[in-house]
Amino acid sequence: MKEFRPPNFPLTCRESIDVNFNVLKNRRPLSQTSCYNPDLDTMEDTFDDEDFLSDQEDISVQKVLQTLEEAWLNEKFSPELLPSQEDYVHCMMDQIQQMEDNLNKLKKTDFRGEVHHMELARIRYIITSYLRTRLDKIELATAHILEQEALRGPENSYLSEGELKFAKEFLALQESHSKQLVLRHMPSPFQEFMPTQQTLVPNLRSHVFLRAKKDVQSVVIEGDRDNRDEEVDLDENSQHIMQYQPIATYLKDGSLQLI
Repeated sequence: MKEFRPPNFPLTCRESIDVNFNVLKNRRPLSQTSCYNPDLDTMEDTFDDEDFLSDQEDISVQKVLQTLEEAWLNEKFSPELLPSQEDYVHCMMDQIQQMEDNLNKLKKTDFRGEVHHMELARIRYIITSYLRTRLDKIELATAHILEQEALRGPENSYLSEGELKFAKEFLALQESHSKQLVLRHMPSPFQEFMPTQQTLVPNLRSHVFLRAKKDVQSVVIEGDRDNRDEEVDLDENSQHIMQYQPIATYLKDGSLQLI
């Protein structure tokens, strides 16, 4: 399928989400996430959020950041859109706000302020890059992603609420722009807008670099025309280059990490 990218396509919808983290404008307030304010000298403080953690266990701020970094790299290197880590983004954004409030109380001559400002800038970059990578994928394969999202249902949704709204609005703008610019000038049989034929589909056969976070048994590798399928075992901390499709399930359940 060919990619449909009209020239000078308006991106006001995209900009409204990208700029200044507006994609997070509907995030839950701090009072609902119960994210405690970390001390200026450490990122090891913990918070407990029953809505956020299904097992209701304590999790450190450092663990949340580590999870976000892993999600960022997985999203960056995977050919398809992965499940959203919106809750982790929400909690980290609350932590950033709390830390900035504390940093503003420090004297300008306090060296700790510069160090923590650099760390916050790094975290902001990770979050921004993660969100923009997801938006780029949504733009390139909008119709396909919405089709798959409808098949999964709300309980297994890969898109956040904001991303789903963005995808629907983006597809509607594509249709409007396509009809106004091209389709209305075509013969009647060709005036129908068919988004599934004008969007990219992720190449799940592309190769990725990965690291096994734990032992993974019996990964089925599809053979070519002359070879049968092959099963391989991935040892913990081993690194491989493989097709994405056979390992997609293990990536999503946290057994593997893309590198």
